[in-house]
Amino acid sequence: MLRAGVAAAPERPPQDAYHPAPNLQACGSFEPPRVCKAPADWQEGPRSPNTRRVTSADRLVGEARARQPVRMPTRERVVVGGLAVGFLLAAAAIAAYLPSDRTADPATLALLVGMYAVFSRVEFEVGSGYAVPEQLVFVPMLFLAPLPLVPVLVAAGFVLAAVPDFLTHRTHVDRWLSCLADAWFTVGPVLVIGLLASGEPRLELFPVYALALAAQVVVGFAAFVVAESVASHRPLSELLLAGMWSYRIDAILSPVALLAAVAAQDEPLGLLALGPLVWLLSVFSRERKERYGASLELNRAYRGTVMLLADVVEADDNYTADHCRSVVELVSAVADQLEIHPDERQELEFAALLHDVGKISIPKEIINKPAALTDDEFALIKSHTVEGQMLLDRVGGLLTRVGATVRSCHERWDGAGYPDGLAGREIPWAARIVFTCDAYNAMTTNRPYRRAMSQETALEELWANAGRQFDPRIVAAVSNVIREHRVDADQAAAEVRTMLVRALPRELGATT
Repeated sequence: MLRAGVAAAPERPPQDAYHPAPNLQACGSFEPPRVCKAPADWQEGPRSPNTRRVTSADRLVGEARARQPVRMPTRERVVVGGLAVGFLLAAAAIAAYLPSDRTADPATLALLVGMYAVFSRVEFEVGSGYAVPEQLVFVPMLFLAPLPLVPVLVAAGFVLAAVPDFLTHRTHVDRWLSCLADAWFTVGPVLVIGLLASGEPRLELFPVYALALAAQVVVGFAAFVVAESVASHRPLSELLLAGMWSYRIDAILSPVALLAAVAAQDEPLGLLALGPLVWLLSVFSRERKERYGASLELNRAYRGTVMLLADVVEADDNYTADHCRSVVELVSAVADQLEIHPDERQELEFAALLHDVGKISIPKEIINKPAALTDDEFALIKSHTVEGQMLLDRVGGLLTRVGATVRSCHERWDGAGYPDGLAGREIPWAARIVFTCDAYNAMTTNRPYRRAMSQETALEELWANAGRQFDPRIVAAVSNVIREHRVDADQAAAEVRTMLVRALPRELGATT
Protein backbone atom coordinates (compact mmCIF):
# COMPACT_ATOMS: atom_id res chain seq x y z
CA MET A 1 0.00 0.00 0.00
CA LEU A 2 0.99 3.63 -0.45
CA ARG A 3 2.30 5.54 2.50
CA ALA A 4 1.37 9.23 2.47
CA GLY A 5 3.67 11.98 3.59
CA VAL A 6 6.69 9.77 4.24
CA ALA A 7 9.00 12.70 5.05
CA ALA A 8 6.64 14.16 7.65
CA ALA A 9 5.37 10.96 9.22
CA PRO A 10 7.92 8.13 9.33
CA GLU A 11 5.74 5.91 11.56
CA ARG A 12 3.83 3.00 10.11
CA PRO A 13 0.18 3.84 9.38
CA PRO A 14 -2.77 1.78 10.61
CA GLN A 15 -2.63 -1.59 8.88
CA ASP A 16 -5.63 -1.38 6.55
CA ALA A 17 -5.65 2.36 5.86
CA TYR A 18 -5.46 3.48 2.27
CA HIS A 19 -3.24 6.49 1.72
CA PRO A 20 -3.88 9.20 -0.87
CA ALA A 21 -1.32 9.92 -3.53
CA PRO A 22 0.89 12.97 -2.89
CA ASN A 23 -0.45 14.75 -5.96
CA LEU A 24 -4.15 13.89 -5.96
CA GLN A 25 -5.22 16.95 -7.95
CA ALA A 26 -2.91 16.07 -10.80
CA CYS A 27 -5.49 13.66 -12.15
CA GLY A 28 -7.87 16.58 -12.83
CA SER A 29 -11.16 15.46 -14.41
CA PHE A 30 -9.74 12.37 -16.03
CA GLU A 31 -12.59 10.32 -17.52
CA PRO A 32 -11.99 6.56 -17.52
CA PRO A 33 -12.41 4.72 -20.83
CA ARG A 34 -15.36 2.40 -21.36
CA VAL A 35 -14.43 -1.19 -20.53
CA CYS A 36 -16.18 -3.86 -22.59
CA LYS A 37 -14.47 -7.10 -21.72
CA ALA A 38 -11.38 -8.63 -20.19
CA PRO A 39 -8.22 -8.41 -22.30
CA ALA A 40 -6.86 -11.64 -23.71
CA ASP A 41 -3.89 -11.69 -21.34
CA TRP A 42 -6.26 -12.20 -18.42
CA GLN A 43 -6.58 -15.84 -19.41
CA GLU A 44 -3.16 -16.41 -17.87
CA GLY A 45 -2.97 -18.49 -14.71
CA PRO A 46 -2.53 -22.03 -13.47
CA ARG A 47 -5.51 -23.48 -15.30
CA SER A 48 -5.13 -24.79 -18.82
CA PRO A 49 -7.91 -24.50 -21.44
CA ASN A 50 -8.56 -28.21 -21.02
CA THR A 51 -9.07 -27.76 -17.28
CA ARG A 52 -11.42 -24.89 -17.96
CA ARG A 53 -13.49 -27.00 -20.37
CA VAL A 54 -13.69 -29.76 -17.77
CA THR A 55 -14.87 -27.28 -15.15
CA SER A 56 -17.51 -25.96 -17.55
CA ALA A 57 -18.69 -29.49 -18.28
CA ASP A 58 -18.95 -30.25 -14.56
CA ARG A 59 -21.02 -27.15 -14.00
CA LEU A 60 -23.40 -27.83 -16.89
CA VAL A 61 -23.82 -31.49 -15.97
CA GLY A 62 -24.64 -30.54 -12.37
CA GLU A 63 -27.27 -28.05 -13.53
CA ALA A 64 -28.77 -30.54 -15.99
CA ARG A 65 -29.00 -33.22 -13.29
CA ALA A 66 -30.68 -30.76 -10.96
CA ARG A 67 -33.34 -29.87 -13.54
CA GLN A 68 -34.46 -33.42 -14.27
CA PRO A 69 -36.38 -34.24 -11.04
CA VAL A 70 -38.27 -30.93 -10.92
CA ARG A 71 -41.26 -29.63 -12.80
CA MET A 72 -40.54 -27.52 -15.85
CA PRO A 73 -40.75 -23.76 -15.32
CA THR A 74 -43.61 -22.21 -17.24
CA ARG A 75 -41.42 -20.66 -19.90
CA GLU A 76 -39.54 -23.91 -20.51
CA ARG A 77 -42.80 -25.87 -20.64
CA VAL A 78 -44.15 -23.47 -23.26
CA VAL A 79 -41.05 -23.74 -25.43
CA VAL A 80 -40.63 -27.52 -25.11
CA GLY A 81 -44.36 -27.99 -25.54
CA GLY A 82 -44.20 -25.90 -28.70
CA LEU A 83 -41.37 -28.06 -30.02
CA ALA A 84 -43.38 -31.19 -29.16
CA VAL A 85 -46.49 -29.94 -30.96
CA GLY A 86 -44.37 -28.87 -33.93
CA PHE A 87 -42.82 -32.33 -34.07
CA LEU A 88 -46.22 -34.03 -34.02
CA LEU A 89 -47.39 -31.83 -36.87
CA ALA A 90 -44.22 -32.56 -38.86
CA ALA A 91 -44.53 -36.30 -38.17
CA ALA A 92 -48.17 -36.23 -39.24
CA ALA A 93 -47.31 -34.42 -42.46
CA ILE A 94 -44.53 -36.91 -43.22
CA ALA A 95 -46.83 -39.86 -42.53
CA ALA A 96 -49.50 -38.37 -44.81
CA TYR A 97 -47.42 -37.19 -47.75
CA LEU A 98 -44.05 -38.99 -47.86
CA PRO A 99 -44.34 -41.92 -50.28
CA SER A 100 -43.23 -45.36 -49.13
CA ASP A 101 -43.59 -48.88 -50.52
CA ARG A 102 -42.37 -50.74 -47.44
CA THR A 103 -44.69 -52.95 -45.43
CA ALA A 104 -45.00 -52.63 -41.69
CA ASP A 105 -44.00 -55.91 -40.00
CA PRO A 106 -45.24 -55.56 -36.38
CA ALA A 107 -42.51 -57.83 -35.00
CA THR A 108 -39.79 -55.81 -36.72
CA LEU A 109 -41.29 -52.52 -35.56
CA ALA A 110 -41.52 -53.80 -31.98
CA LEU A 111 -37.88 -54.96 -32.17
CA LEU A 112 -36.73 -51.56 -33.46
CA VAL A 113 -38.66 -49.57 -30.85
CA GLY A 114 -37.47 -51.86 -28.05
CA MET A 115 -33.84 -51.63 -29.15
CA TYR A 116 -34.16 -47.87 -29.49
CA ALA A 117 -35.47 -47.61 -25.93
CA VAL A 118 -32.62 -49.78 -24.58
CA PHE A 119 -29.93 -47.94 -26.54
CA SER A 120 -31.35 -44.58 -25.41
CA ARG A 121 -30.77 -45.59 -21.79
CA VAL A 122 -27.01 -45.50 -22.43
CA GLU A 123 -26.47 -41.81 -21.75
CA PHE A 124 -23.20 -39.93 -21.93
CA GLU A 125 -23.65 -36.64 -20.08
CA VAL A 126 -22.38 -33.80 -22.24
CA GLY A 127 -22.76 -30.32 -20.80
CA SER A 128 -26.46 -29.61 -20.36
CA GLY A 129 -27.54 -32.55 -22.55
CA TYR A 130 -26.80 -36.15 -23.34
CA ALA A 131 -25.13 -38.13 -26.10
CA VAL A 132 -26.62 -41.58 -26.71
CA PRO A 133 -25.59 -44.35 -29.14
CA GLU A 134 -29.09 -44.47 -30.66
CA GLN A 135 -27.54 -43.99 -34.09
CA LEU A 136 -26.80 -47.72 -34.04
CA VAL A 137 -30.53 -48.46 -34.27
CA PHE A 138 -31.78 -45.26 -35.88
CA VAL A 139 -29.92 -45.90 -39.14
CA PRO A 140 -31.26 -49.48 -39.52
CA MET A 141 -34.73 -48.12 -38.68
CA LEU A 142 -34.47 -45.83 -41.73
CA PHE A 143 -34.14 -48.91 -43.96
CA LEU A 144 -36.22 -51.56 -42.19
CA ALA A 145 -39.33 -49.61 -41.09
CA PRO A 146 -41.73 -47.67 -43.31
CA LEU A 147 -40.09 -44.24 -43.59
CA PRO A 148 -43.25 -42.24 -42.81
CA LEU A 149 -43.44 -44.02 -39.43
CA VAL A 150 -39.82 -43.49 -38.36
CA PRO A 151 -40.32 -40.18 -36.48
CA VAL A 152 -43.21 -41.68 -34.48
CA LEU A 153 -41.23 -44.86 -33.76
CA VAL A 154 -38.30 -42.82 -32.43
CA ALA A 155 -40.59 -40.76 -30.20
CA ALA A 156 -42.15 -43.99 -28.91
CA GLY A 157 -38.67 -45.32 -28.14
CA PHE A 158 -37.83 -42.16 -26.19
CA VAL A 159 -41.03 -42.38 -24.15
CA LEU A 160 -40.45 -46.07 -23.40
CA ALA A 161 -36.86 -45.36 -22.35
CA ALA A 162 -38.02 -42.60 -19.98
CA VAL A 163 -40.65 -44.68 -18.16
CA PRO A 164 -38.19 -46.10 -15.55
CA ASP A 165 -37.00 -42.58 -14.72
CA PHE A 166 -40.58 -41.35 -14.36
CA LEU A 167 -41.44 -44.24 -12.04
CA THR A 168 -38.35 -43.73 -9.84
CA HIS A 169 -38.77 -39.92 -9.86
CA ARG A 170 -35.31 -39.37 -11.31
CA THR A 171 -37.11 -37.35 -13.97
CA HIS A 172 -40.29 -35.39 -13.34
CA VAL A 173 -43.20 -36.75 -15.35
CA ASP A 174 -43.81 -33.19 -16.54
CA ARG A 175 -40.78 -33.64 -18.77
CA TRP A 176 -42.39 -36.27 -20.98
CA LEU A 177 -42.80 -33.50 -23.55
CA SER A 178 -39.03 -33.61 -24.04
CA CYS A 179 -39.41 -37.12 -25.48
CA LEU A 180 -41.29 -35.60 -28.40
CA ALA A 181 -39.16 -32.47 -28.68
CA ASP A 182 -35.97 -34.58 -28.73
CA ALA A 183 -37.23 -36.53 -31.77
CA TRP A 184 -37.02 -33.52 -34.09
CA PHE A 185 -33.68 -34.75 -35.44
CA THR A 186 -35.48 -37.56 -37.33
CA VAL A 187 -37.25 -35.17 -39.71
CA GLY A 188 -34.18 -34.21 -41.74
CA PRO A 189 -32.81 -37.69 -42.56
CA VAL A 190 -36.28 -39.13 -43.16
CA LEU A 191 -36.97 -36.49 -45.80
CA VAL A 192 -33.54 -36.91 -47.45
CA ILE A 193 -33.72 -40.71 -47.55
CA GLY A 194 -37.38 -40.71 -48.63
CA LEU A 195 -36.82 -38.31 -51.50
CA LEU A 196 -33.36 -39.43 -52.72
CA ALA A 197 -32.70 -43.04 -51.65
CA SER A 198 -35.82 -44.78 -50.41
CA GLY A 199 -34.78 -48.29 -51.46
CA GLU A 200 -32.50 -50.81 -49.79
CA PRO A 201 -29.22 -49.46 -48.39
CA ARG A 202 -26.38 -49.47 -50.92
CA LEU A 203 -22.83 -48.34 -50.27
CA GLU A 204 -22.71 -46.43 -53.56
CA LEU A 205 -25.34 -44.08 -52.14
CA PHE A 206 -22.96 -42.95 -49.42
CA PRO A 207 -23.12 -39.23 -50.50
CA VAL A 208 -26.89 -39.28 -49.98
CA TYR A 209 -26.45 -40.87 -46.58
CA ALA A 210 -23.86 -38.24 -45.68
CA LEU A 211 -26.40 -35.58 -46.65
CA ALA A 212 -28.97 -37.29 -44.44
CA LEU A 213 -26.53 -37.19 -41.52
CA ALA A 214 -25.93 -33.50 -42.13
CA ALA A 215 -29.68 -32.89 -42.12
CA GLN A 216 -29.94 -34.80 -38.85
CA VAL A 217 -27.27 -32.59 -37.29
CA VAL A 218 -28.79 -29.31 -38.48
CA VAL A 219 -32.38 -30.05 -37.47
CA GLY A 220 -31.46 -31.78 -34.22
CA PHE A 221 -29.06 -29.07 -33.10
CA ALA A 222 -31.55 -26.32 -33.93
CA ALA A 223 -34.18 -27.97 -31.69
CA PHE A 224 -31.57 -28.52 -28.97
CA VAL A 225 -30.52 -24.86 -29.02
CA VAL A 226 -34.12 -23.64 -28.82
CA ALA A 227 -34.89 -25.88 -25.82
CA GLU A 228 -31.62 -25.39 -23.92
CA SER A 229 -31.38 -21.65 -24.44
CA VAL A 230 -34.55 -21.38 -22.38
CA ALA A 231 -33.79 -24.13 -19.84
CA SER A 232 -30.13 -23.34 -19.08
CA HIS A 233 -29.64 -19.81 -20.51
CA ARG A 234 -26.24 -20.89 -21.81
CA PRO A 235 -24.42 -19.06 -24.61
CA LEU A 236 -24.42 -20.58 -28.06
CA SER A 237 -20.70 -21.40 -27.80
CA GLU A 238 -21.27 -23.81 -24.90
CA LEU A 239 -24.24 -25.43 -26.60
CA LEU A 240 -22.21 -25.77 -29.79
CA LEU A 241 -19.43 -27.54 -27.87
CA ALA A 242 -21.91 -30.04 -26.41
CA GLY A 243 -23.54 -30.55 -29.82
CA MET A 244 -20.20 -31.17 -31.53
CA TRP A 245 -19.35 -33.84 -28.94
CA SER A 246 -22.69 -35.60 -29.39
CA TYR A 247 -22.86 -35.49 -33.18
CA ARG A 248 -19.25 -36.60 -33.44
CA ILE A 249 -20.38 -39.83 -31.76
CA ASP A 250 -23.22 -40.12 -34.29
CA ALA A 251 -20.78 -39.64 -37.17
CA ILE A 252 -18.48 -42.35 -35.80
CA LEU A 253 -21.30 -44.85 -35.25
CA SER A 254 -23.12 -44.19 -38.54
CA PRO A 255 -20.87 -46.40 -40.78
CA VAL A 256 -21.21 -49.27 -38.29
CA ALA A 257 -24.97 -48.76 -38.20
CA LEU A 258 -25.16 -48.67 -42.02
CA LEU A 259 -23.35 -52.01 -42.28
CA ALA A 260 -25.73 -53.43 -39.68
CA ALA A 261 -28.68 -52.18 -41.75
CA VAL A 262 -27.33 -53.90 -44.84
CA ALA A 263 -26.84 -57.15 -42.94
CA ALA A 264 -30.32 -56.97 -41.39
CA GLN A 265 -32.20 -56.70 -44.68
CA ASP A 266 -32.80 -60.46 -44.77
CA GLU A 267 -32.91 -61.11 -41.02
CA PRO A 268 -33.78 -58.15 -38.74
CA LEU A 269 -32.85 -60.18 -35.67
CA GLY A 270 -29.25 -59.78 -36.81
CA LEU A 271 -29.39 -56.32 -35.22
CA LEU A 272 -29.11 -58.06 -31.85
CA ALA A 273 -25.42 -58.57 -32.70
CA LEU A 274 -24.99 -54.89 -31.75
CA GLY A 275 -25.79 -55.83 -28.14
CA PRO A 276 -22.19 -56.45 -26.95
CA LEU A 277 -21.07 -53.08 -28.37
CA VAL A 278 -23.90 -51.28 -26.60
CA TRP A 279 -23.11 -53.13 -23.35
CA LEU A 280 -19.51 -51.93 -23.58
CA LEU A 281 -20.70 -48.37 -24.18
CA SER A 282 -22.99 -48.65 -21.15
CA VAL A 283 -19.98 -49.54 -18.99
CA PHE A 284 -18.18 -46.41 -20.20
CA SER A 285 -21.35 -44.38 -19.61
CA ARG A 286 -21.63 -45.51 -15.98
CA GLU A 287 -17.98 -44.73 -15.34
CA ARG A 288 -18.44 -41.27 -16.82
CA LYS A 289 -21.48 -40.60 -14.61
CA GLU A 290 -19.57 -41.73 -11.54
CA ARG A 291 -16.66 -39.40 -12.38
CA TYR A 292 -19.03 -36.48 -12.80
CA GLY A 293 -20.75 -37.36 -9.54
CA ALA A 294 -17.43 -37.42 -7.70
CA SER A 295 -16.43 -34.11 -9.26
CA LEU A 296 -19.73 -32.46 -8.29
CA GLU A 297 -19.43 -33.76 -4.74
CA LEU A 298 -15.87 -32.43 -4.54
CA ASN A 299 -17.04 -29.03 -5.75
CA ARG A 300 -19.73 -29.08 -3.08
CA ALA A 301 -17.04 -29.85 -0.48
CA TYR A 302 -14.99 -26.88 -1.70
CA ARG A 303 -17.96 -24.55 -1.34
CA GLY A 304 -18.67 -25.90 2.12
CA THR A 305 -15.05 -25.32 3.10
CA VAL A 306 -15.20 -21.74 1.84
CA MET A 307 -18.38 -21.14 3.83
CA LEU A 308 -16.74 -22.59 6.93
CA LEU A 309 -13.63 -20.42 6.53
CA ALA A 310 -15.82 -17.37 5.99
CA ASP A 311 -17.65 -18.15 9.24
CA VAL A 312 -14.30 -18.54 11.04
CA VAL A 313 -13.19 -15.13 9.78
CA GLU A 314 -16.50 -13.61 10.89
CA ALA A 315 -16.21 -15.16 14.36
CA ASP A 316 -12.63 -13.91 14.67
CA ASP A 317 -13.22 -10.34 13.46
CA ASN A 318 -16.59 -9.06 12.30
CA TYR A 319 -15.15 -6.04 10.46
CA THR A 320 -12.82 -8.22 8.38
CA ALA A 321 -15.74 -10.51 7.49
CA ASP A 322 -17.98 -7.59 6.47
CA HIS A 323 -15.13 -6.07 4.49
CA CYS A 324 -14.49 -9.36 2.63
CA ARG A 325 -18.17 -9.76 1.75
CA SER A 326 -18.31 -6.20 0.44
CA VAL A 327 -15.23 -6.86 -1.68
CA VAL A 328 -16.93 -9.95 -3.15
CA GLU A 329 -19.95 -7.84 -4.04
CA LEU A 330 -17.78 -5.36 -5.94
CA VAL A 331 -15.60 -8.08 -7.51
CA SER A 332 -18.71 -9.82 -8.85
CA ALA A 333 -19.96 -6.61 -10.44
CA VAL A 334 -16.53 -5.93 -11.95
CA ALA A 335 -16.46 -9.48 -13.34
CA ASP A 336 -19.76 -8.71 -15.09
CA GLN A 337 -18.27 -5.52 -16.49
CA LEU A 338 -15.20 -7.36 -17.79
CA GLU A 339 -17.21 -10.36 -19.08
CA ILE A 340 -15.10 -12.80 -17.11
CA HIS A 341 -15.86 -16.38 -18.13
CA PRO A 342 -18.22 -18.16 -15.69
CA ASP A 343 -15.66 -20.91 -15.05
CA GLU A 344 -13.16 -18.31 -13.83
CA ARG A 345 -15.62 -16.42 -11.65
CA GLN A 346 -15.98 -19.02 -8.92
CA GLU A 347 -12.27 -18.91 -8.09
CA LEU A 348 -12.31 -15.11 -8.35
CA GLU A 349 -15.21 -14.82 -5.90
CA PHE A 350 -13.64 -17.34 -3.52
CA ALA A 351 -10.37 -15.37 -3.59
CA ALA A 352 -12.26 -12.13 -2.89
CA LEU A 353 -14.07 -13.67 0.08
CA LEU A 354 -10.93 -15.28 1.51
CA HIS A 355 -8.30 -12.67 0.61
CA ASP A 356 -7.91 -11.75 4.30
CA VAL A 357 -8.37 -15.24 5.74
CA GLY A 358 -4.72 -15.22 6.85
CA LYS A 359 -5.57 -12.48 9.36
CA ILE A 360 -7.04 -15.08 11.69
CA SER A 361 -3.41 -15.82 12.61
CA ILE A 362 -2.76 -12.16 13.47
CA PRO A 363 -3.49 -10.98 17.06
CA LYS A 364 -6.74 -9.00 17.18
CA GLU A 365 -5.13 -6.19 19.12
CA ILE A 366 -2.96 -5.54 16.07
CA ILE A 367 -5.82 -6.00 13.56
CA ASN A 368 -7.98 -3.45 15.40
CA LYS A 369 -5.23 -1.10 16.57
CA PRO A 370 -6.48 2.49 16.07
CA ALA A 371 -2.99 4.01 16.21
CA ALA A 372 -0.05 3.71 13.84
CA LEU A 373 1.63 0.32 13.59
CA THR A 374 5.26 -0.30 14.49
CA ASP A 375 7.65 -1.81 11.97
CA ASP A 376 7.37 -5.23 13.59
CA GLU A 377 3.58 -5.04 13.68
CA PHE A 378 3.40 -4.00 10.03
CA ALA A 379 5.71 -6.88 9.08
CA LEU A 380 3.40 -9.25 10.94
CA ILE A 381 0.36 -7.81 9.17
CA LYS A 382 2.00 -8.31 5.79
CA SER A 383 2.46 -12.00 6.56
CA HIS A 384 -1.31 -12.57 6.34
CA THR A 385 -1.16 -13.15 2.58
CA VAL A 386 1.32 -16.02 2.97
CA GLU A 387 -0.55 -17.35 5.99
CA GLY A 388 -3.75 -17.33 3.95
CA GLN A 389 -2.11 -19.26 1.12
CA MET A 390 -0.70 -21.84 3.54
CA LEU A 391 -4.14 -22.31 5.11
CA LEU A 392 -5.81 -22.86 1.73
CA ASP A 393 -2.98 -25.11 0.52
CA ARG A 394 -3.85 -27.49 3.33
CA VAL A 395 -7.30 -27.94 1.78
CA GLY A 396 -5.82 -28.55 -1.66
CA GLY A 397 -7.43 -28.81 -5.10
CA LEU A 398 -9.43 -25.77 -6.13
CA LEU A 399 -8.50 -23.86 -2.99
CA THR A 400 -4.80 -24.30 -3.78
CA ARG A 401 -5.37 -22.18 -6.88
CA VAL A 402 -7.40 -19.72 -4.80
CA GLY A 403 -4.51 -19.62 -2.32
CA ALA A 404 -2.08 -18.57 -5.07
CA THR A 405 -4.37 -15.60 -5.79
CA VAL A 406 -4.74 -14.76 -2.10
CA ARG A 407 -0.94 -14.65 -1.78
CA SER A 408 -0.73 -11.97 -4.48
CA CYS A 409 -3.64 -9.76 -3.39
CA HIS A 410 -1.28 -7.05 -2.11
CA GLU A 411 1.12 -6.99 -5.07
CA ARG A 412 1.38 -3.60 -6.81
CA TRP A 413 1.42 -2.88 -10.52
CA ASP A 414 4.83 -1.16 -10.13
CA GLY A 415 6.36 -4.10 -8.22
CA ALA A 416 6.51 -2.38 -4.82
CA GLY A 417 3.94 -4.67 -3.17
CA TYR A 418 4.33 -7.80 -1.08
CA PRO A 419 5.15 -10.62 -0.50
CA ASP A 420 6.97 -11.38 -3.77
CA GLY A 421 7.40 -7.99 -5.42
CA LEU A 422 5.54 -9.05 -8.58
CA ALA A 423 4.87 -6.35 -11.15
CA GLY A 424 2.45 -5.78 -14.03
CA ARG A 425 1.16 -8.91 -15.70
CA GLU A 426 3.27 -11.10 -13.44
CA ILE A 427 0.49 -10.57 -10.89
CA PRO A 428 -2.40 -13.03 -11.38
CA TRP A 429 -5.32 -11.22 -13.00
CA ALA A 430 -7.71 -12.30 -10.23
CA ALA A 431 -5.37 -10.81 -7.61
CA ARG A 432 -5.29 -7.52 -9.52
CA ILE A 433 -9.08 -7.35 -9.45
CA VAL A 434 -9.33 -8.22 -5.76
CA PHE A 435 -6.56 -5.74 -4.84
CA THR A 436 -8.31 -2.84 -6.60
CA CYS A 437 -11.73 -3.67 -5.16
CA ASP A 438 -10.15 -4.18 -1.72
CA ALA A 439 -8.58 -0.73 -1.84
CA TYR A 440 -11.82 0.95 -2.95
CA ASN A 441 -13.79 -0.73 -0.17
CA ALA A 442 -11.17 0.23 2.44
CA MET A 443 -11.33 3.87 1.35
CA THR A 444 -15.14 4.03 1.47
CA THR A 445 -15.53 2.31 4.87
CA ASN A 446 -15.58 4.07 8.23
CA ARG A 447 -12.78 3.06 10.62
CA PRO A 448 -11.96 4.19 14.19
CA TYR A 449 -9.01 6.29 12.98
CA ARG A 450 -10.71 7.98 9.99
CA ARG A 451 -14.02 8.58 8.27
CA ALA A 452 -14.89 6.97 4.93
CA MET A 453 -14.13 8.81 1.71
CA SER A 454 -16.92 9.63 -0.71
CA GLN A 455 -17.26 7.42 -3.77
CA GLU A 456 -16.03 10.19 -6.08
CA THR A 457 -12.96 10.87 -3.94
CA ALA A 458 -12.14 7.16 -3.77
CA LEU A 459 -12.45 6.82 -7.56
CA GLU A 460 -10.17 9.82 -8.06
CA GLU A 461 -7.68 8.17 -5.73
CA LEU A 462 -7.77 4.94 -7.74
CA TRP A 463 -7.11 6.83 -10.96
CA ALA A 464 -4.29 8.83 -9.35
CA ASN A 465 -2.54 5.54 -8.65
CA ALA A 466 -3.48 3.65 -11.82
CA GLY A 467 -0.30 2.42 -13.47
CA ARG A 468 1.60 2.54 -10.18
CA GLN A 469 -0.40 0.66 -7.60
CA PHE A 470 -3.28 -0.65 -9.72
CA ASP A 471 -3.81 -2.14 -13.17
CA PRO A 472 -5.36 0.76 -15.16
CA ARG A 473 -7.78 -1.56 -16.95
CA ILE A 474 -9.21 -2.81 -13.66
CA VAL A 475 -9.46 0.72 -12.31
CA ALA A 476 -11.51 1.60 -15.40
CA ALA A 477 -13.80 -1.36 -14.77
CA VAL A 478 -14.27 -0.51 -11.09
CA SER A 479 -14.95 3.11 -11.99
CA ASN A 480 -17.62 2.12 -14.51
CA VAL A 481 -19.28 -0.21 -12.02
CA ILE A 482 -19.39 2.43 -9.29
CA ARG A 483 -20.56 5.25 -11.59
CA GLU A 484 -23.20 3.18 -13.38
CA HIS A 485 -24.41 0.69 -10.78
CA ARG A 486 -23.55 2.22 -7.40
CA VAL A 487 -22.83 -1.04 -5.60
CA ASP A 488 -24.72 -1.18 -2.29
CA ALA A 489 -22.40 -2.56 0.34
CA ASP A 490 -25.29 -3.08 2.78
CA GLN A 491 -26.56 -5.98 0.67
CA ALA A 492 -23.17 -7.68 0.38
CA ALA A 493 -23.55 -10.21 3.21
CA ALA A 494 -26.81 -11.68 1.94
CA GLU A 495 -25.66 -11.77 -1.68
CA VAL A 496 -22.35 -13.44 -0.84
CA ARG A 497 -24.12 -16.07 1.23
CA THR A 498 -26.44 -16.67 -1.72
CA MET A 499 -23.44 -17.02 -4.02
CA LEU A 500 -21.97 -19.70 -1.81
CA VAL A 501 -25.08 -21.76 -1.14
CA ARG A 502 -26.87 -21.49 -4.49
CA ALA A 503 -25.26 -24.65 -5.88
CA LEU A 504 -25.26 -26.77 -2.71
CA PRO A 505 -28.82 -28.15 -2.85
CA ARG A 506 -28.59 -28.77 -6.58
CA GLU A 507 -25.24 -30.54 -6.36
CA LEU A 508 -26.34 -32.57 -3.35
CA GLY A 509 -29.44 -33.68 -5.22
CA ALA A 510 -27.42 -34.39 -8.33
CA THR A 511 -25.13 -36.83 -6.56
CA THR A 512 -27.74 -38.82 -4.65
